[in-house]
Amino acid sequence: MPIHPISSVTTLVIPLFFALAVVLAPPVAGASPGAAAAPGGPFGWPLHPRPPVVHRFDKPAQDWLPGHRGVDLAGTPGQPVVAAGAGIVVFAGTVADKPVVSIDHPGGLRTTYEPVLAEVAVGSRVQRGTRIGTLVAGHEGCETCLHWGLRSEGNGRRREYLDPLRLLHVTPLRLKPVAPQ
Repeated sequence: MPIHPISSVTTLVIPLFFALAVVLAPPVAGASPGAAAAPGGPFGWPLHPRPPVVHRFDKPAQDWLPGHRGVDLAGTPGQPVVAAGAGIVVFAGTVADKPVVSIDHPGGLRTTYEPVLAEVAVGSRVQRGTRIGTLVAGHEGCETCLHWGLRSEGNGRRREYLDPLRLLHVTPLRLKPVAPQ
């Protein structure tokens, strides 16, 4: 009996769809922090428990134009802030009257955290989940938020601001239709 092409495609596509649905499902209430973000993956949330995203990334069309070069995560003053991934602290100080911590990660990525009173020194090696400081009030537009940023740092390409939520694989997956052949 010949195999019908539609049934063989269905046999492959349906299990793949359900596998993606399980992997991309939102976290279950009470699940461990970062549970929706590639458990054991290289990056996790910088605040625990998993914080609400108050203001999303809004990349400007040109570097000099206004935009939101990171995400704002709801927090509370005094809340511990942890490294999103392993790396080396390259800055722990003040920028424009705001306390900031910056960490370089393998692959030419840099994460930034503000307003955070540093508990780490420049040159310190950190792992995912290492406490790097304490959240303080004072972020413009969201008094008790952590502004979490991500940049590519070169490696032969120009510096570029990126959405830090991409590190967590929490951005929605959009499937495009396959063009008929």
